[in-house]
Order: sequence, then structure tokens, then C-alpha cells
Amino acid sequence: MPTTTWNRHHVLSLADFTAAEYNTVLQTAASFQEVLSRRTKKVPTLQGQVVANLFFESSTRTRSSFELAAKRLSADTLNFAAATSSMTKGETILDTAKTYLAMGTDIMVVRHREAGVPNAIAAEMDRLGVKVSVLNAGDGQHEHPSQALLDLFTITTLIDPASPRLELLKGKKIAIVGDILHSRVARSNIWSLIASGAEVHLAAPPTLLPKLFAEYILEEVGVKNQQFIISSSPTPDCPLPTPQLFLHWQLEPALQNADFVMTLRLQKERMTAHLLPSLREYHQLFGITRTKLQLCKPNVKVLHPGPVNRGVEISSELMDDPEFSLIQSQVTSGVAVRMALLYLIGSSKV
Repeated sequence: MPTTTWNRHHVLSLADFTAAEYNTVLQTAASFQEVLSRRTKKVPTLQGQVVANLFFESSTRTRSSFELAAKRLSADTLNFAAATSSMTKGETILDTAKTYLAMGTDIMVVRHREAGVPNAIAAEMDRLGVKVSVLNAGDGQHEHPSQALLDLFTITTLIDPASPRLELLKGKKIAIVGDILHSRVARSNIWSLIASGAEVHLAAPPTLLPKLFAEYILEEVGVKNQQFIISSSPTPDCPLPTPQLFLHWQLEPALQNADFVMTLRLQKERMTAHLLPSLREYHQLFGITRTKLQLCKPNVKVLHPGPVNRGVEISSELMDDPEFSLIQSQVTSGVAVRMALLYLIGSSKV
């Protein structure tokens, strides 16, 4: 396994990931994908270690994927559910984490509806001087690193199954469409795709892709005091001060000659205001259909992190069409990528 370029103790964000780290994850995941294709799908890599899935927020894919990944690596797993925990009696998040620490946990996989919780738990573990790693499984509107990494893995293995690597996406046009404002997946994908050299086009209604979001992204990538234009018409492209990132308030320019389209769920549970006239109108303007994909390159592929609102973000027939849809491949890739992450941050403890 390629661990020589890996020194990361926690995985909390992709904002500071290096190209070498991305490639290490991709290559390690490829090795584990080969393991998962065997009759015996288990390896003893993390035998004796304990992985605690601390999911303070509901999840199907991410939680099940991490649990299966840990078991495939022969780790022991502990699963936390907030609704049946001592938190209903007033216990704090950090006290809950320290309880799992006292049980001998080696890796904590943390998901929470509030941004910053995995970072806070990681900081507390570091303060206590224990060798416990924390993996962010999605925090509020901040980031979802493992989802972006499995998206990256899904795309790069499609291009080169034998050797997935970051440079394969250089110059590719990738459209991210939907509820970008509330999406932690979009934020993590922006970092990974910019690092790859891809051309990233964000498309959404102005209420879900405000100018303030653009300014936030610019600050994060280190570009300040710059003028930029947001495209509100189908014709001109409108680059931000980085030549790789574009914003659109209409769908057509984002899809034009795109190699891949990532569509995002409308996160109605995080919307505190009426940001859309109706779901039907949203689908008409920004829903991905076969007809709209005619603007893209002929071999375009579509991704969605799930769960999917059929007939809203994407048409039901397109979602189930293996010619275009990579949605099931993303779920399969998730196990291999999460095995890679658990292995990389856990291998130093073995």
C-alpha cells in the first residue's frame, strides 16, 4: 500500500490536501477495490483496532459505507446514535467522545449537522495527547471529504481503471449543479477538482449560489480584492479570478461541452427561507434530463451524492440509465475509498 506520502493524523477538510495525498488515497482505494472483487473480501489490516462511528446526524450511505469499510479491514466497530444516547440526558458532545475514547477507540468517524464538530473533537483528542484519529463524515455546511474523494475516485477510475490519479482530470469540464449554498459536498468537491486542474462550473439559482458564496471561495483559495462576473445569461462564460472556477445563474453555459455533471440534492431541511418558487419550476430550470445533457459532450456522465429527489434534481429515467449515470458506482466506490482513509490514518497505530 502506498503510504510513503501520507503524514496526516486526521482527515477534516480537503482545503489543504496536496496532490500527493490525493494520489495516495486514489491508489490505495484502487488496491482495496481489487480486494473487494475477491471472494474473500476481508483483510487483517486494522485487526485489533476500534473504529467508532459517531453519527449525530441521520445517514444511510455514509454510515453504512464506513461501517462496512471498517469491517472489511477487520477492525471492531462501535456505532453511536444520538437519539438513544446519553446526550438525551444532557451529556455534551466532547464527553460522549471521551466516553468512546475510554472504551479504547482508535479512530472516530464523526458526522454532525453543525460545522466544526469533528474539528472540535480532533482538537480535544490532540489536547489529551492520545493517538486517536478523527475523520470528518460531514459537518453542517462545511465539508464532506470522503464523499468528494469517492467522487474523484469514481471519475478517475472511469478514465483509467488501472491507475486512477489526479492529473487525469486536468482540463476536463465538470459542472456542479444545484443547492451549492447548503452543500458540504460541493465545498469539498471544489477543493479536489481545482487541485486536479479541472475546469469547475457551478450552476444554481441566485438564491442557492449567491455572490457571497463566490467571495467565500475566493478567500479560501487565496484570491482577494478581485472583480468577477456571474453569468446570468446562456451565452458568455464568466471566469472568477482563478481560470478554473466559473459561476452561472443559468444551466446552459455550465453544461456546454461538459465532461461530467454533478447534481446536488435540494437540502430543504437546511433552508430557513423560501429560496425557490416551486420544485416543479426548479426541475424545469436546473433539473438534469437527457434532453439537457445534449449540450454536454457525447460521453458525459452524471453523478449525485444521494439521497436523490427523483424528478427534482435529476429525472428518474436518467438516474437509472447506466449509459449516463454513475450514481451506483459512487456507492460502490465509497467502500474502497473509506477503507483507504481508515487504513491510511490507522496504519501508523498498527
